[in-house]
Amino acid sequence: MDRVGQQNGYSSRDLRSSNLFISLQKLIPKHLISRIIGKIAASENRLVKTVFISVFKRIYNVSLDNAKRKTDKEYHSFNDFFSRHIELPTNRDSTDKNIIYSPAEGSISEIGKIQDGQLLQAKGQTYSLNDLTKVDSKAFLNGSFITIYLSPSNYHRVHLPVSAQLQKTISIPGSLYSVNNKTAQSIKDLFCKNERLVCQFSTPQGPVLVILVGALIVASIETSWEGPLSPYKDQQTNNYDLDILSCEEIGRFLLGSTVICCFPPNHFILNEHLKIGTELEACSPIGSIS
Repeated sequence: MDRVGQQNGYSSRDLRSSNLFISLQKLIPKHLISRIIGKIAASENRLVKTVFISVFKRIYNVSLDNAKRKTDKEYHSFNDFFSRHIELPTNRDSTDKNIIYSPAEGSISEIGKIQDGQLLQAKGQTYSLNDLTKVDSKAFLNGSFITIYLSPSNYHRVHLPVSAQLQKTISIPGSLYSVNNKTAQSIKDLFCKNERLVCQFSTPQGPVLVILVGALIVASIETSWEGPLSPYKDQQTNNYDLDILSCEEIGRFLLGSTVICCFPPNHFILNEHLKIGTELEACSPIGSIS
């Protein structure tokens, strides 16, 4: 194993494989491939959806024990299966306005402070909140952020972490690189390059951002309100005046991706025990509002 491999915990073979995967991503028509697979995944042909669901469950060891629909035949398409509803944690209390909830099921890929308008993407790499969101980041200076990676086996609906009022969304076209850890460590400004939807909310304690980031094979980003359809052809801002309770569903992915939440300083406190690699359930408590 070489020095870089030792530092990152990868063998030389792992590094070569990772580098090849990243190089291929730069060459392949990512949007075209994602849309073709998206069309197939949306098919309601019985054979197509049965094969897709069966193979996917076997590869990713997916259980339907916590799903509201327990059998494969109850799903109309692979997309219907992939974005399935699950039974959310019973200990959540959407009437408690002092709790911050996880917006998604997944693992924490980064968490920390927003310093000088920068967020940490991976070890040694940062990116600009302004570039990511196209909004003024002054209110978030010295605030906190959490980045949650949704693997293909996770639940893919996104929920609001705190009760808030939706003010606007900014749909931003972009590429569709994979957002797994190896890619995040290798491609500078990864999240600023990918297609994304920035959702800006207001609370009595200040603004909150929830950013849904598209990725390779993600057929679309969908929201619970009427808005722009993914894939986005150009940057578009939509204004709203919509009150939403914490833990209410706000959107979904049609394959694995990433959710980034940004909070202003002082009032929003993320739990100290949270760290990179921590596995989260959707709507499980991750912090508090002072």
